[in-house]
Amino acid sequence: MALADTTEQGARAQKTKKPKVSKNRLRFRLMIAAIILLISFSSMVAVTFAWYVYQTGARTSDIRMAVGTGSSLQISNKYDGEYGSSTVMDEFHGLLNPVSTDRILGGFQKATGFTGGTAGQPNLVANLFGASDTTDYYRTTLYIRVAGDKQNIYLYNIGYEDDDLENPISTAIRIGFVVHKAGKDQAPEKEYIFAISQKKNPKAEYNTSTGQEGYVLDSTKTDGTTIPMTNLYTSDNFCDYNNETGVTTLKEKSLAMFQVQGAEDGSYGTPVQVDVYVWLEGCDEDCNNNICGKMLKKIALSFAGKVPEE
Repeated sequence: MALADTTEQGARAQKTKKPKVSKNRLRFRLMIAAIILLISFSSMVAVTFAWYVYQTGARTSDIRMAVGTGSSLQISNKYDGEYGSSTVMDEFHGLLNPVSTDRILGGFQKATGFTGGTAGQPNLVANLFGASDTTDYYRTTLYIRVAGDKQNIYLYNIGYEDDDLENPISTAIRIGFVVHKAGKDQAPEKEYIFAISQKKNPKAEYNTSTGQEGYVLDSTKTDGTTIPMTNLYTSDNFCDYNNETGVTTLKEKSLAMFQVQGAEDGSYGTPVQVDVYVWLEGCDEDCNNNICGKMLKKIALSFAGKVPEE
């Protein structure tokens, strides 16, 4: 009986015994698994997604900014500084990290986390956003004044220069203006955001899970919510200015950004402070990895004034 029990146990043990795997075969399986994992990781890293690329890659934008005005306006980079028909603004020697906002005074945000995309989206998209540091974008201040009659102030040109015409970073650049009440250190009253280029990046792609053309981050939320940028201005909103005659003419959509007032005795009146922001709009479909490492070499702003019609 004891012999029979031992035989049955042996038979059961024989059935459950796993086949031996040679060390060479085990090494081969591990190597294949490692290769598959490496390929999967490489595919994820290679995704053409601007936020990810810019968060991990180095790039510089040495922006040189100049500002000019029409003959009746004067401009300075300091409230009590020297005023003239043009001035050179502070240079920017830093990194333009992709940030986004629908309202400058609401603050900028940038991506801090990522998740898988949906149909038609990249495999890696931004889903967490946090406050941006002031070193992520360019900010400077100028002051404009006028003599004599009050004038409405318009932009008549935003000049810029890309370092790579085939991969222009300008397609994703925004420039914003925050206008203060007249006087020194006064409260802001208005703001305007312009797209400096209406060209398209041939590799354009939406960069957030809810991304759509013309959408940016909602500055009142931090969950990645995007909203349409309905107040984005372009060159259609410039005026026309003749440098030879000094005459300002308006176009159908010319935008009067603010007004400056001369002194009662005909001399120059109180200057108006204008804060200028330049940033890389990370939610713009043109903000793609082919502009990583590219530079915006310079920006030149041109303002003109026109006496309003009563």
